[in-house]
Amino acid sequence: MREMASSLEPLNRWVDEVARLTRPDRIHWCDGSDAEYDSLVETMLGTGDLIALNPETNPRSYLHRSHPSDVARVEHLTFVCTPKEDDAGPNNHWMAPADAHAKIDALFDGAMSGRTMYVIPYCMGPIDSPIARCGVEITDSPYVVANMRIMTRMGTPALKRIEREGRFVRGLHSTGDLDPSRRFIMHFPDELSIKSIGSGYGGNALLGKKCHALRIASYQARQEGWLAEHMLIVGVENPKGEKHYIAAAFPSACGKTNLAMLIPTEGHRKDGWKIWTVGDDICWMTPGEDGRLWAINPEAGYFGVAPGTGPNTNPSALATLSHDAIFTNVALTADNRPWWEGLGEGEPVTDWQGRPYDKANGPAAHPNSRFTVSAKQCPSWAPEAEEARGVPLSAIVFGGRRPSLVPLVFEARDWAHGVLVGAAMGSETTAAATGAVGVLRRDSMAMKPFCGYNFADYFAHWLSFDQPGAHLPKIFHVNWFRKDGDGAFMWPGYGDNLRVLEWMIGRVEGTVPGLETPIGTVPAAGELNVRDLALRNGALSELLNVDIEGWRAELDHIGEYLDSFGERMPERLKAERKRVGDALVAAAVGMEKERAIG
Repeated sequence: MREMASSLEPLNRWVDEVARLTRPDRIHWCDGSDAEYDSLVETMLGTGDLIALNPETNPRSYLHRSHPSDVARVEHLTFVCTPKEDDAGPNNHWMAPADAHAKIDALFDGAMSGRTMYVIPYCMGPIDSPIARCGVEITDSPYVVANMRIMTRMGTPALKRIEREGRFVRGLHSTGDLDPSRRFIMHFPDELSIKSIGSGYGGNALLGKKCHALRIASYQARQEGWLAEHMLIVGVENPKGEKHYIAAAFPSACGKTNLAMLIPTEGHRKDGWKIWTVGDDICWMTPGEDGRLWAINPEAGYFGVAPGTGPNTNPSALATLSHDAIFTNVALTADNRPWWEGLGEGEPVTDWQGRPYDKANGPAAHPNSRFTVSAKQCPSWAPEAEEARGVPLSAIVFGGRRPSLVPLVFEARDWAHGVLVGAAMGSETTAAATGAVGVLRRDSMAMKPFCGYNFADYFAHWLSFDQPGAHLPKIFHVNWFRKDGDGAFMWPGYGDNLRVLEWMIGRVEGTVPGLETPIGTVPAAGELNVRDLALRNGALSELLNVDIEGWRAELDHIGEYLDSFGERMPERLKAERKRVGDALVAAAVGMEKERAIG
């Protein structure tokens, strides 16, 4: 591989610089081959970094246990390092680039001594896609190499594209000594580079994922006129065989993967509806010559949360995981099968730390335990996921977990209104999770932890796509989590969410008029397909109700939130908030007049 890369002088110089700093015992250039992967697996089985699972129930699948202090992303140790602090924005932790390099390079000094340094060329997106971008991750973790092979197009083809293009994102990673006080993830957007040390956990160590595909890519996308978003991409095929592609952004615990792999209700299946999974986590989209937004899933695999994944919530995910998967921090059954809460079968005998399972020690599987698996193993995988030009988006959906106020679904009036809707999205906490009920945490476009620059500039970038000749997707907001007075969910969710997607497609095609309200368009009476759906009397009306006074208070809170990003907040977004507020005031006045007449 080194000979093949001889003409890649910038890459070769960087690898040499890193080797002098980190002082590994050996250097291995990854080619992405089956033989290489098999060799890595054998090595990790020998060291105990991987445990082979039951070959009959989970062939070619393995368990990895990370250090108990290293089980999740570390937002407080994640920095965006731009020359000016305002460019990183209040949505990011900031450090001056020179200070960040000095701090983290001191930790990299000799960090790979006694280890192998792996050089991983990879491509985020189909290898021949103009929307795709390449990177190289240097790491001392064979676990990272194995996961990057699943999650990206890794190896020789990526290296050849890097040689042709002459540019790539540089990612340097070492597990270091796993000391949490010596753990940092630094992003240098102006340099298209990432440095991460002290963690072996996915989001901190698989640098192609959140670090490259969102934080660096979002910055790169702003410079180049596209969007890198924390969104699933799902294809919805109607009985006529027509496909609409929808991108959707949700904060955590809002059913993102479940929607990406949605299984239609029996009635919809009989009618001929089908779902196609393009991506479950990240979406890169760019304007096409036809004015539409075309999107790719830059990833080649899924790095999903295991707990809660079961036969009732996501049978497609379970089918995907039946072979050739890597599990991280799940429990084990007596016959060496992976187990987690919500799986629905089996019993754990060993917890995620390798201890005999004892309820007193907490959950058997870590709540953030994961699976890594090729996207092509998903039963609903869309072959279009490999299309170089991507897929054209008909709609963009935002959503959050709101037990009250927010309707089941509404459509934004136009693009600017849709940007406001996305900027304002968020979820309310529960007592079980935080000890406080109803605390609203806004997570604009589900990108708050992942936007690589100032959120105010990010909103302005979104607004910039509204140009003459553009045929932009319609924007919707959904809320699957509305509760009744007894605290029970009013909407069944899961496969029944296709009923809402069906209405959205009707709006895209212009076949349903909808009902205009001050906050957007909701389904008019009879428009939402509720055939064979058991809802209590009045539930649908309540699910679609727009509480005028409640929304006036909500708009005040949205204004305070937007103001928190300072002077860079685009005036157009503020004006849009005022327009909605004025419409709510007018509606309230109208209601008062009606009451007075009555």
